[in-house]
Amino acid sequence: MGAGVAVSLLFAGLLGVAAGSQTPPIFHPGAPGQPSRIVTAAEAMELGRSTFIPADAAFMQHMIVHHAQAVDMVELLETRGADPTVKLLGRRIALSQQAEMDLMRGWLTDRAQPLEMPVMGGHAGQAGMDHSAHAGMDHGAPAADDTPVMAGMLSPRQMRALAAASGPAFDRLFLEGMIQHHQGALDMVGALMAQPGAGEDTLLSDFLTSVVADQSAEILRMQYLLSEL
Repeated sequence: MGAGVAVSLLFAGLLGVAAGSQTPPIFHPGAPGQPSRIVTAAEAMELGRSTFIPADAAFMQHMIVHHAQAVDMVELLETRGADPTVKLLGRRIALSQQAEMDLMRGWLTDRAQPLEMPVMGGHAGQAGMDHSAHAGMDHGAPAADDTPVMAGMLSPRQMRALAAASGPAFDRLFLEGMIQHHQGALDMVGALMAQPGAGEDTLLSDFLTSVVADQSAEILRMQYLLSEL
């Protein structure tokens, strides 16, 4: 074999090694007691998207309803609030939560999960309910109903009080209620993450991190505004 041929073969071999080093195998862990297996990049992406448990889906379904009430509260703020700084904060909260509702619906749809599910108290998880439905004003809900649909949400009584207020009194009730609302969302994240296997889906994990960071910062901002009223 000539020297030129030998050099060409060696160069080709080195290229093969280099090419192989750029695409290392992807190992997917097996079930307990089972060996790992090599998967393609496409399979790895699909596995990453599908790693969720029922509690993850329930969290997203519930959080859609939770966010919807916050958006309803901001709708009241637009017509009944007085402080422009509070209104600006409210608009930012509404835009953020509307975008997150779209993300949550997309997450559920991509994983063939329903967008709604029953929640506490037998109320249906209707994400599109308006503030009068959340407030329990439909068909004359009992005045003594102080039970919120889920953690942190305003009760029917609180929503009625908010809808009846105006001016600075509304601003104060709004901030107090939204702080409660945000804290409830943080509590829901904490409850989810306390469950084994929860929050492992990549998109869900990023969303949970965002919720904690954004709503914690907004709580501090609202506490400051409340102290200034």
